[in-house]
Amino acid sequence: MIVDAQGKDYKEVDRIIRESKENIEVINPSGQRFIGAALQKRRVNVYGIAGNALGCYMDGGLIEVFGDAQDAVGDTMNDGRIIVHGSVGDALGYAMRGGALFVERNAGYRAGIHMKAYGEKSPVVVIGGRTGSFLGEYQAGGTIIVLGLERGDMPISGYFTGAGMYGGKIILRNPGEVLLRPECEMHKAEKEEIESVKESIGEWCSIFNRDENMVFDAEFYVVEPRKGAAPRQSYVPN
Repeated sequence: MIVDAQGKDYKEVDRIIRESKENIEVINPSGQRFIGAALQKRRVNVYGIAGNALGCYMDGGLIEVFGDAQDAVGDTMNDGRIIVHGSVGDALGYAMRGGALFVERNAGYRAGIHMKAYGEKSPVVVIGGRTGSFLGEYQAGGTIIVLGLERGDMPISGYFTGAGMYGGKIILRNPGEVLLRPECEMHKAEKEEIESVKESIGEWCSIFNRDENMVFDAEFYVVEPRKGAAPRQSYVPN
C-alpha cells in the first residue's frame, strides 16, 4: 500500500498506517511525526525525511528510511528493526529496551539516552559515522556501536560521553581521544567483546553495502560504567 504524505497532517498518515494490515510505502514525507508508531509485524518503507519519534513504541516489524530522520528515532521501542539510509537527529533510541537501530551516517546529541535492557531483550544501536555530545547518557543496558567512518577530523563523539551511565556498553571503532565523564571508563576491546558485536556490525555492513573486512580492520574500545577506579576525564589510546 502506498501512502502519499504530501499535504497530509501527521495524524492522518499515522492513522492510515495504524489501520492498514498491509506493508506500507510512505512517499513525499515532509517530516511527519510518529511514522510507524507502535508497529508490529509489518514493514514500512519511507522515501524522504521522517519526522520526530519514528517507530516510537515499536514492537516488531521493520521500518526502513531512504533518507534522513529527525529526533527520537525508536523512542521506547520494544522490538523490531529501524534502518536509516542517512543521518538522524538527537535522542536516537531514547529509553529503547529491545530491537535494533541501524544508522548509515551520523547521529546528533544524546544518542542512546536512557537506553536499557528489559528481561531477555538487549537493544543494539549501530551508527556508521559519529555522534554529538552526551552519547549514552544515563544508559542502563544494551549496546551502542559507533563506527566513526568518514568523519574526517571530527571526533567520534562530542563532550560528556557516558554522562550518568550505569549499565550497558558503548563500542567505539578507532576512537582517538574521547571525553568521558568520571562515572565511566574505557578499555581496548577483548576478543570476546568484539565477537559479541560482530553479528550486529556485519548486519550494518550488509545493509549499507560496506566492506566488512575494512570495518573490522581497526581497533575497538569499550566504554562501561566505572568499577572502583579513580575518576578520569579523558582517555587517549596509545
